Amino acid sequence: MYRQAVFTVLDIDSGQAERLEALMRAYADLPMDLADASLVLLAETLGHGRILSTDRRDFHTYRWKNNRPFENLLS
Repeated sequence: MYRQAVFTVLDIDSGQAERLEALMRAYADLPMDLADASLVLLAETLGHGRILSTDRRDFHTYRWKNNRPFENLLS
């Protein structure tokens, strides 16, 4: 599927480490792990919050760009 350009792989570079850490601190009560923080960062990078996740509880709580809710396409 990757070769058919069905999806894109985006890299997280070291310049984004501070944002990842800030997200994990902000949601420490859930707690947010690196995988979840990476998805929030990805939404901020792409400019939309459309996701496909079975993690309904956490992504119902998480916000991208600090105030925008995610749209879970499984819901």
